[in-house]
Amino acid sequence: MKNFIVNFFKGVAMGIANVIAGVSGGTIALIVGIFERLINSLKSFNLTAIKLLFTGKFKEFAKHTDFVFLAEVLLGIVVSMFSVSILFKYMFAHYPEYIWSFFLGLLLASIFYVGKTIMKWNVWVIVSFIIGIGVSLLISFGTPAQENDNFFYLMLCGAIGASGMILPGISGSYILVLMGDYELVISSLATFTEPKSLMVLLPVIIGVVVGILSFAHVLAWIFKHYHDQTIALLTGFIVGSLPVLWPWKDSIKENISTGNGEFKEIVTGYNWNLPQVDGKFFIALSIIIIGAGLIVLIETLAKTKNRKEEATDN
Repeated sequence: MKNFIVNFFKGVAMGIANVIAGVSGGTIALIVGIFERLINSLKSFNLTAIKLLFTGKFKEFAKHTDFVFLAEVLLGIVVSMFSVSILFKYMFAHYPEYIWSFFLGLLLASIFYVGKTIMKWNVWVIVSFIIGIGVSLLISFGTPAQENDNFFYLMLCGAIGASGMILPGISGSYILVLMGDYELVISSLATFTEPKSLMVLLPVIIGVVVGILSFAHVLAWIFKHYHDQTIALLTGFIVGSLPVLWPWKDSIKENISTGNGEFKEIVTGYNWNLPQVDGKFFIALSIIIIGAGLIVLIETLAKTKNRKEEATDN
């Protein structure tokens, strides 16, 4: 029971991070000391695990995959993600400036902490950084934050966003912001009992499962062999996405046909504004600072954790 409670609340912390754009669930796993065990558990879902499962050797399967630990953590992740999404849906509906300010602060600080992990700058790293900025700006100004509820696109969002659960420093929710479906997924999590929400969440969940089980090895290999180029690309993504996170903007909306005579209102772009210097502006500015401070705190804790582990190994 003690192990269950501890692992459950570690999962809760990861789930909260996975909902917040700019915070990596992988980083939280590193801080609370379960990152390596989590990765090993995910990697163990291989042909051996499938054989054990379908031959009825459930105890051996559970031991091979560290299933009990994984289930405890995943339960915490799921519970917290659904809970926090309700709060975020309310914030987007009533205080959009403040929630975007929080995300802006998170991403501003992330630029520094993600970028500084690049070990050596060279031509290919710089090219990767520029490509990241270019692609992100293209998304921001070409079709910024355009929702897409296509089944296969939502699967792709889930698969790519799953990287934030695997690798420290990458925010899965931030990837959803870039891909335009963040608010759609958050709203669906908050109203998951409704049929329309389930139709959004089902492909995302399928994508997450496929992404984690399929890409755990691939992502680890890419980071091992092309670490600096990958980090430069991600840093470029963050820099180029800042216009999307600008709190003072008006949404451009269109009604599109969804078939059967029904229409859905989607965001197709933004009109950016300069903020008015009033009480709301100073609240938003304070929230930006809080968001940046949260990243500083998380990164400091992660660094302290690494130092303690290195000292223990030595």
